[in-house]
Amino acid sequence: MNSNHAKYLIYIAYFNKCLKFGMSTMLKFVPCSCVAVLLAVSLPVFAQQRVAFTSIAEAGPDYLIQGEYRGLVRLAGVLRSASGLQVIARGEGKFEANLIPGGLVGQGGNLAKRLQFAGATADGVTSLKADGYEIIIADGQATVVNQDGRRVGRLRHVVRESVTMGMPAPEEAVILFDGENTENLVDARVTPEGLLMEGVLTKELVKDFRLHLEFRTPFMPNSQGQARGNSGVYIQRRYEVQVLDSFGLEGVHNECGGLYRQKPPALNMALPPLVWQTYDIQFRAARFNDAGEKQENAQITVYHNGVPIHTDYELTGKTGAGQPEAPTAMPILLQNHSDPVRFRNIWLVHLDQADSLQNTRQRKRLAGKSE
Repeated sequence: MNSNHAKYLIYIAYFNKCLKFGMSTMLKFVPCSCVAVLLAVSLPVFAQQRVAFTSIAEAGPDYLIQGEYRGLVRLAGVLRSASGLQVIARGEGKFEANLIPGGLVGQGGNLAKRLQFAGATADGVTSLKADGYEIIIADGQATVVNQDGRRVGRLRHVVRESVTMGMPAPEEAVILFDGENTENLVDARVTPEGLLMEGVLTKELVKDFRLHLEFRTPFMPNSQGQARGNSGVYIQRRYEVQVLDSFGLEGVHNECGGLYRQKPPALNMALPPLVWQTYDIQFRAARFNDAGEKQENAQITVYHNGVPIHTDYELTGKTGAGQPEAPTAMPILLQNHSDPVRFRNIWLVHLDQADSLQNTRQRKRLAGKSE
């Protein structure tokens, strides 16, 4: 018996309660002085193996259950109405789900009135339950039954695509990544499938610009929070638009589409993992006087999967661990958090002619050095 296991036995009563009532309830039963010790020595006993799948072929049966569903459900009254369902994989056959009146997020869904379900797959049947309702999922269909066992709705699995997916670069754009050419990037790594890996910096220095990029988070069912498909678009290395597998979550500042530690997205438009998504960003750099004093905040507009989630928002300062604000142009960083996030079809348009000229000169200098 190792020392960690011995320490675990000391707290077995507390963890029996934890398993019975859920991890978030544990703090009600454990003295505050014991919480840190419990987390430090006991969680590894229960931790699921951290996995990260980058293709549907290897993702396993849970991936075929998780995702978005759309159909008609009668939750009140006599008529069925449009509804959406988000099924989130939690590892080892366990799932959570949101049944959303009105449809899916961004398509009329009313998140404030969603019903939250939880359940698992057992003997080949996936059953999710909430007060008064059960959802049974099989063969790409989700059947909703009430407490009397009567069917009140049926939804079918769907895979949505952003309206800006595959958007071609305009003539004046700088192509950052097109599946092959990486000459405008620093430390670029490309997969055999022609996808850009995380942890790359642009050679372009940016001030005012418009950016299009497409990204895909991995399927990491055993992970949660910031450990689940984490990356970020770090504008000027100062301001982060978060990239994360936040499918089905609340949509806060440190989840997908959030301006890290400053502002949550207006809507959580995160699609399921392994589904390609888009960011379309317009950015106006902070303005400084000749003395280097900031006169105007930076402004940002972000469309996530074609839906506006930030509109002309004024960034009050750098986000998180970003570089200090300054009048100098800086590059864009696609952050590396050790999760296999992938990118494609990335281009930008400089909205300031002087900045565009500066970058053209810089590219020529860099090209000269590499010859």
